[in-house]
Amino acid sequence: MRSLLFIPGDSPKKLDKGMTSGADALIVDLEDSISPERKSQARETALAFIKQAGTSKTRPRLLVRINGLQTGLTDADLDVIVAGRPDAIMFPKAEGGAAVTHCDAKLTAREAMHGLPAGSITMVAIATETAKALFLAGTYADASPRLTGLTWGAEDLSVELGAEANRDKDGNFLDPYRLARSLCLAGAAAAQVQAIDTVYVDFRNESGLRRECEEARRDGFTGKMAIHPAQVPIINEVFTPTAEAIAKAKTVIAAFAADPGAGTVGIGGLMYDRPHLERAKLLLARTNQS
Repeated sequence: MRSLLFIPGDSPKKLDKGMTSGADALIVDLEDSISPERKSQARETALAFIKQAGTSKTRPRLLVRINGLQTGLTDADLDVIVAGRPDAIMFPKAEGGAAVTHCDAKLTAREAMHGLPAGSITMVAIATETAKALFLAGTYADASPRLTGLTWGAEDLSVELGAEANRDKDGNFLDPYRLARSLCLAGAAAAQVQAIDTVYVDFRNESGLRRECEEARRDGFTGKMAIHPAQVPIINEVFTPTAEAIAKAKTVIAAFAADPGAGTVGIGGLMYDRPHLERAKLLLARTNQS
């Protein structure tokens, strides 16, 4: 998933519009964008949307961001939305692998109640929204076979830290949030799941969004969340491997295939070693090319 677009779960109009946004995934939100008095209505709206959208032959992946375990609303969310069989849930304010295992058990019970195969609904966890979570970012490996991705967030974390801001005057993340970003990236690598970058809130700033996407891709993230449909094209463009990158990856793979026992190969005057080979394989896997 290159682009994951947040849409409030209580807005049928915005949900329908999201289907034509070009996003790889829609995140139907039951958490931060929904006021407490609208939670129940949002669940029913989200369920109706997922059921209808799920029948489309060409559709984005459908995720639902539930409310975190700390809120006491997780069960009520899952009681409703599992019946719609979303592709995945987004699990906010996750605090390490133990929390993911706990949420997995809740999903397993409800899948059984609705006659769904165990594990059919996957999970993306938001791994940095509390201070405690930062110390647990390396514990997600083997927490649940459902876990397919980790992402991070700065807004809730800045509130918990008591910070006045999470970005500087140029729009760059300040040190506590760069740490959170790095821990998410390392945690995803340790768990062997996708690393997904957080949202860029200044949605009218296309150059800032592009810069942040390019930095995220450079560092190892393979997708990014969006808060507005206008952000989707740039995110998709930046996280789609270029023809040049694909050609280079194929050249590296071919060079090692021609000399299977080699630890390094020379291409165009440069030396490439086994980590370059693995990186090339991962890039082609993302493009479904060989």
